[in-house]
Amino acid sequence: MGRSYFHLHLVSDATGETLIAASRAVAAQYQGVASIEHVFPLVRTRAQLDRAITEIEAAPGIVLFTFVDRELSDRLQEACREMGSPCLSVLRPIFDLFDAYLGESSASKPGAQHMLNAEYFKRIDALNFTMMHDDGQQPQNIEDADVLLLGVSRTSKTPTSIYLANRGIKTANIPLVPNVPLPPGVETVRNPLVVGLVASPERIVQIRQNRLLALNADQETSYVDRIAVAEEIAHSRRLCAAHGWPMIDVTRRSIEETAAAIIDLFKAHRLKISAEAPTT
Repeated sequence: MGRSYFHLHLVSDATGETLIAASRAVAAQYQGVASIEHVFPLVRTRAQLDRAITEIEAAPGIVLFTFVDRELSDRLQEACREMGSPCLSVLRPIFDLFDAYLGESSASKPGAQHMLNAEYFKRIDALNFTMMHDDGQQPQNIEDADVLLLGVSRTSKTPTSIYLANRGIKTANIPLVPNVPLPPGVETVRNPLVVGLVASPERIVQIRQNRLLALNADQETSYVDRIAVAEEIAHSRRLCAAHGWPMIDVTRRSIEETAAAIIDLFKAHRLKISAEAPTT
């Protein structure tokens, strides 16, 4: 039986990231159904909203929205009622809960979470650092990292690093290559949390084979030999065990799950560093 599809309209007065994340988290629970996304970001005028409504009428489906402007919200809900499309304000229940608990109303600023504050610039700084220290680049500066990821090729070091950087965590990653020593200083770093990433030999071989196919490269190489790959992984496990570095098996983990585990370890690491710092 094939997958069925439905139209999903995401209307936002900001970037739409909140709607995309929330709707995809829910849609992922419906294995036999897939959404056709229609995203309408930065809708802040009646004319912009009317254009979105016209497109919704042409392809009816579920409508999710985030508006802080009550007039736009009412207009969209009225239009959806008339065309028979289910419509929901994703943030309204959360606003109501906050208002009730805090005893005051929200500031009603579209896209307020994207304001250029200190947290924003911290993330940008972390992204710049992470990109400059990807795949073993500039190892002389790894002491400045918050997190250092080690792992054999194809253990998702780069995407995990970028995800962490988006959370404001400066992340460097270094590949573990057979018969190639670690850069000087890696085994004695003090500031960064060092984490080893591993996966099953079968998973690594599969990803590497796909990589070689995409590059039209020779498949007859130790790079995709299961025994050689298993030895690479065993070496990485021995290395991390010898230094007491935590390891995370990414075989069945998403990038988000791996990053969440690293963030938990990072918080504990920061507390440990703070406790060991000399007091003045």
